[in-house]
This record gives sequence, C-alpha cells and structure tokens, in this order.
Amino acid sequence: MNNNYEAEIKACLEKYETILREQIARAERMEQDAGAVDYSKKDKIIIGLIGGDGIGPIIMESAKKVLELLLKDKIAEGKAELRVIEGLTLENRLAKGQSVPDDVLAAIKACDVILKGPTTTPKGGTDAPDMESANVTLRRELDLYANVRPVSVPEKGIDWTFFRENTEGEYVLGSRGVEIKDKLACDFKVTTDAGTKRIARAAFEFAKNNGKDNVAIVTKANIMKKTDGKFSRIANQIAAEYPEISSEEWYIDIMAANLVNENIRTKFKVFLLPNLYGDIITDEAAQIQGGVGTGGSSNVGDRYAMFEAIHGSAPRMIAEGIGHYANPQSVIKAAEMLLRHVCLIREADILAAALEKTTASDAKIKIDECKGATCAEYTDYLLEELANLI
Repeated sequence: MNNNYEAEIKACLEKYETILREQIARAERMEQDAGAVDYSKKDKIIIGLIGGDGIGPIIMESAKKVLELLLKDKIAEGKAELRVIEGLTLENRLAKGQSVPDDVLAAIKACDVILKGPTTTPKGGTDAPDMESANVTLRRELDLYANVRPVSVPEKGIDWTFFRENTEGEYVLGSRGVEIKDKLACDFKVTTDAGTKRIARAAFEFAKNNGKDNVAIVTKANIMKKTDGKFSRIANQIAAEYPEISSEEWYIDIMAANLVNENIRTKFKVFLLPNLYGDIITDEAAQIQGGVGTGGSSNVGDRYAMFEAIHGSAPRMIAEGIGHYANPQSVIKAAEMLLRHVCLIREADILAAALEKTTASDAKIKIDECKGATCAEYTDYLLEELANLI
C-alpha cells in the first residue's frame, strides 16, 4: 500500500473514534429520557411556521391562512399562537455556515410544535459547501425520532401508516463520512438499542391504540447484518410484548414491490422501518396515493414535534416562474396531523373533511401544475369549504 495514504487513514480513524464516542453518549442520553408532553394539559399551544426554500413560502402562506381560520377563537382567547420563524433559507444558512442557524434553532425551541415548508440541501459532489440537511439537524437537535406518514386510498383498500426511524441510520452522519482522495469514500450507518426500542414501541402502540392488527418490520438484515440485524432483533423483541398484533419481517426490496402488488398490499397496516428505507418507500406510497404533493409528514419526539410536506422545495418550479401553481395539499395535510397531535381534534376533523371534499374527483377546481388551479385559487376554495363547516 502506498505510504502516502497513511496520514489520511490515521485522520479517518480519529474521526471514526470521535463519532463512536458521540453516538455512545447519545445512546446513553436516550436511555435516561423522560416521557412525552401531554398537550391536553397545556394552557397555550405555540405553533411555529417556517417557510423554507423554493415553493415553501408559497404553500406555507396557504397553510397559515387555514390555521388562522380554524384557530381564530383560540388565538383570540390566548390559547393558541401562530409564530412565524424567519431565517431557515438556504441563503441564510450558507451565509452563517450552519444547517440551522443558532438563532433560528432557539426560536424553534421556544415553540411547542412546528409546521415547516421544504428546505433545500446543497448537493454533494459539487462545489457547494458540505452542509448537512436542515431536516437532519432539526430531527437530531429536537430528538424527533419518529417520522410518521399516513397513506390512505380507500377505493383501493389502502390504509397504511409508516413509522420511519428518524434520527439514526445513514442520515444521522450523512455529512460526516470520510474520503481518501481519488480512491474511495465511506459513510457511516448507526443503529442503537435505545433508538430502535422507542421507534418500535411507537409503531406497536399506534397499532394497538388504533385497531391495526398488523405491523410489518422492514429491513435488509440479510445483507446489513450488524445494523439492520440489530433493528430486526430488537423490533421482534418489542413485537413479543403485543401478542394481539401480528408482525412479519420483510426485506425492503420485496416490500417496495409489494406496495404495487394489488394482490397483497391491502393486508398491510403499519410499517416499521430504519431511516433510509423509510424515506424512499414512503415517497413510493405517496405516489400511489396521488403524488408526493398529497401526503403530510410528522416528525415526533417526546418534547417537540415537526410537521411538513413530504415533497421537496421544487426549485425548478421557481426557476420556470410557475411557483404559484405549487400544490399546498401536502403541507395542509401536515397541518391536520399537527392539530391532532396537540389534541385539537375538532379542528383537525373539520380540516380533514374539507380536504376530502376539495380533493375529490368531483371537486369544483383541481390542481394539476400549470393546467389547473393556482395555489391561491385552491386555498380560497378550501377556505370557503372550511367556513361552511366551522
């Protein structure tokens, strides 16, 4: 071996040691965490609103109008507050050299829950700075370990809920890999006992509390024997505590095929997955539902929760001057999930009913990028239906 690599190898090993120590410390903190917040007992709920990048500010303006209407009385009574948080834009993040600037993170932590538009992450392998995804940073800093994504297509018998582990896997250290120039690059994947236990328990508790009789544990444990093997083993240990719920193990490649197999897909109810697999397969599921613009996403921890659209910032739409045709349904669906999370069930039910009516096949107007209604036109239609239901 060329001795010229010795210094680089030594630097990589030192970095790996640092990462291992950090992750062991994180695992130990998780083992000592307190329980979840009971929002029903809070006198006031503070909802942070973050526009983000690209089409984010456009669709978030729609969501803001929806929440202002639904929560009008509670805001007037001081029981709810909508707080706009600025600064989580790519330009500001690059200028400050932080994936989430300190002042923005402090503002976020002053809220109970967050509704967030999509943010742009600089692409690796280019001249752009090696900056971590804002979402990855927020999930770690707020310890939002459960990414929960519902997908429902009643006419096809589909009623799925995905529980994706949100703070581990490949993404947690995605910007901290090592590279031997002109030879190789290596990233890291992390799976902890504590992290797997809490996401598995969240999935099985959801199944128990919502009448779901099946949880699919999805890994690639036949290949990723240490990390996915640990996830599989611990998930099955948790499953044994819920004998009334059936659990099955599937490999991610087969499960991706199952979702488009009409002969089997309707039997699935709840999915439990590590981070990367969950990210990919939930976009596939959203496409079956009608496109990534139709699905909401929740990122839940014991203290904080963040809700967002599942699509990206769509810089192409902005560049082509068609951002005003952006579909706000995904982030508005996320707003419905937020309302349920903070125990505002009546408001969530009203929003769900209005969304169902305005997205039905016989809806008065439809969004179809440049062919249909604009974001503002759809929002006005939705607000009109909400006003009839309140």
